Amino acid sequence: MNRIVTMQDVSCIGRCSLTVALPVISAMGVECGVIPTAVLSTHTMFRGFTFHDLTGEIRPILDHWKREGFAFDGVYTGYLGSFEQLALAKALFQEFGEGKLVVVDPCMADNGKLYPGFTQEFADEMRSVCAMADVIVPNLTEASFLLQEPYRTEYDEPYVQETLRKLCILGCKKAVLTGISLEPGRLGAYALDSDSGFYYQSYQAEQPAKFHGTGDLWASTFFAALVRGKSFQKALDIACDYPTET
Repeated sequence: MNRIVTMQDVSCIGRCSLTVALPVISAMGVECGVIPTAVLSTHTMFRGFTFHDLTGEIRPILDHWKREGFAFDGVYTGYLGSFEQLALAKALFQEFGEGKLVVVDPCMADNGKLYPGFTQEFADEMRSVCAMADVIVPNLTEASFLLQEPYRTEYDEPYVQETLRKLCILGCKKAVLTGISLEPGRLGAYALDSDSGFYYQSYQAEQPAKFHGTGDLWASTFFAALVRGKSFQKALDIACDYPTET
C-alpha cells in the first residue's frame, strides 16, 4: 500500500482540511499519515470557534519520523496558517518529499479576498512553497495573489492558459486552476504540464450551492488518484466528479 503524509489543520466539526483528507485518501487505498497544524472546534464559517495552534509539535514529529526511518510516496499540504508553518512545510518537502510526488494546495483566499489574518506578504512567501511542488492547485483568487495580479471575475480561455504559464514559472512542474468555468453551468479544472506544454481540462455540471471544504475534498481526491498511479487526466476527472457525488 502507498503511504503519504498531509499537513493541514483539523476542524473537529465541518467537512474540510484533515477531516476530509484523512478518510478520503484512506478510502482510496492510500495510507495517510498526518501532520496536524492546529485543532479547531469547527471550521471557520462558524462563529466563536476555538483554536489551538500545533506549530510547536511539527518539528518534533519530523525529527521522530527521521529517527524511525519513515518514508512516503507523496506529500500534500493544505491550509497553512503562519510563516513558521510555511517554513516547516518546506522542511517537510526537503526531508520526506525528495523524488516523491509533492502537491501544494495554497489555501489562503477565495472570491477575490484573502482569508482573515493573511496578507500579500504571506502570499509572497507561499510562492516559495509552491516553487518546491510538483503540482499546485490554486483557485483563481489564490493565483491572483501568488502572481500579484488583479483578481478577475470575467475571463476567457487565453487568460486561463496565460495564468497557468505564469504559475509554472514560479517553479512547479504542473499547475491546476480549480473552480474554472468557461461555459454556463459547467465548472471544473484547467491544468498545464510545463514540461510538455500540454493543457488538460475536466468539467462537471455546476451545483446550485456552495459548500465549505469542497476544495479540500477535490485536492485530496486528486492527490490520492495520482499516488495510485492514475494518469494526470484521469486524476483530474476523478477529482472533478467525486464532489458532485458526495
